[in-house]
Amino acid sequence: MPALPRRTPLRFSTQTLLLQLAVVALVVLLSSAVHAWLTYERLGREAENQALTLARTVASDPEVRAGVQRISAGTGTPPPAQLLAGPLMAAAEGARTRTGALFVVITDETGLRLAHPDADRLGERVSTDPSEALSGREVTTRNTGTLGPSAGAKVPVFAPGSATVVGEVSVGYSTETIGQSLARDIVPIALTAAGALLAGTLVSFLLRHRLRRLTLGLEPEEISTLVHDQVAVLQGVDDGVVGVAADGRISVFNAAARRMLNQPDLAGTPWAAAPVPARLKALTLPDAAEGDAVEFLAGGRALVASARKALHGREDLGWVVMLRDRTELQELTRQLDAVGTMSTALRAQRHEFANQLHTLAGFMSLGQHRQAREYLARLAATGPLKFPVDQAQLLQDPYLQAFLGAKGVEADERGVTLRLGPETLVRGSVVEPQDVTTVLGNLIDNAVNAAVAGTAGDRWVEVEVLDGPGGDGAAGTLHIIVADSGDGLPADDVFAEGFTSSGRSARAGAGQGLGLALARQLARRRGGDVTVLERGTAGGPGAVFMAVLPGTIAGGDDPAANSERDDDV
Repeated sequence: MPALPRRTPLRFSTQTLLLQLAVVALVVLLSSAVHAWLTYERLGREAENQALTLARTVASDPEVRAGVQRISAGTGTPPPAQLLAGPLMAAAEGARTRTGALFVVITDETGLRLAHPDADRLGERVSTDPSEALSGREVTTRNTGTLGPSAGAKVPVFAPGSATVVGEVSVGYSTETIGQSLARDIVPIALTAAGALLAGTLVSFLLRHRLRRLTLGLEPEEISTLVHDQVAVLQGVDDGVVGVAADGRISVFNAAARRMLNQPDLAGTPWAAAPVPARLKALTLPDAAEGDAVEFLAGGRALVASARKALHGREDLGWVVMLRDRTELQELTRQLDAVGTMSTALRAQRHEFANQLHTLAGFMSLGQHRQAREYLARLAATGPLKFPVDQAQLLQDPYLQAFLGAKGVEADERGVTLRLGPETLVRGSVVEPQDVTTVLGNLIDNAVNAAVAGTAGDRWVEVEVLDGPGGDGAAGTLHIIVADSGDGLPADDVFAEGFTSSGRSARAGAGQGLGLALARQLARRRGGDVTVLERGTAGGPGAVFMAVLPGTIAGGDDPAANSERDDDV
């Protein structure tokens, strides 16, 4: 047996529309029914009051009172023919004809009809109970008699000049007349109901359209799944995610973004007023190129950001800004560059070392022992290896020696001489090599770039490094001064993100334009600073930078150690 085709469930918006229409229709029908019932009751009460008024009028007529007393006082009831031609019948029929009542009935004290629209009913007992009226009370009634259903009233007839009840008058109006009146009144009720139903239907369609726009046509199950996925993805990734809605407000600000930008949750904050770097906001400007990456500093971190438009079909949902932390990557890159530079320098010096050994071996094989001893003395005085940095022995720390030697080789390859200034003296050992490498390396790299781009014939970079005591047993302070032969600095803020001394614009994502800003932030985080002592002039000499790095050197203030190192120097 072939499987029956699976029924496609109605969409949530369609279900909502049908439910709204059903509710509107039910409310309109109930309201109309209640309104019609209240109208019917009002017309019935009006008919009862009108019947009561007419019954009182007939019962208070002197001729009616006298005629009823005369018949009641006699023996038996007159024959129908006599009643038909009597004054009571004439009075009752006259009142009924003038008012349009269904009936006007007059009875004696026993309930026998003395006047009735149907002559055949004269002399008979009334079909409804007359006991209340015959006991002296006025009542309104709704019942069905010989002439059909009616709304009426019963009023006692008193003997002239006495409180003795001698009969009663019963007046009734047909409920069919009430129905006819209701039919006339039902037209505006129906029109009102139809208008309310139409308005409700229109509003339901508008709500359905708005609901589909707000939910982007998604079903509740899909929305729930998306919410769970969003929470799992946004809180599970290491990248920062900032969502900017089409109305300019931040809709998403995940934990990674809060950590990178050092901000609380900014969801709901206008993007234009958010306390984030201006370069980050510039990514979402109308003229910004989608997908371009920019680097900037925030909270001591080097961040890379990019932004893309979020679209659903043709609907613009805003922007998605992605943040990536490149701080550790850049630090590792700088360390690898330093290691690679030193490796290159060592490979270059290996040939010189081999040549020195061959020379020494030649002296020995020729028996020229005096020349060999003199050659070894010169090697002992200058060192077996020679970096292109003079007076490297002023740096007692091997890490600084190796790093500056590697930077000297790198500068020499670009035609720049790296030299140590006359005030250089480091007697301690570096205890924070990563921070020192970051600051010193950035300053030297910028100075080399400036020297290469300068117009001076002699290209050089001079570095002075001096250690100082920290006090109270704390690590000492390293003072660094870097000067170059370039054409000086422009009037711009050289510590601003994006500035580069290479003569080329900073390329997004390449790490350029952040060195000086990152060096200053790192130094200030340690309680020091990086400042410009001289901005330099065109044609040289160039700029002079000074860096102060507290807590980065140890042993420099040890008198015994200093004495031994003074002897060595």
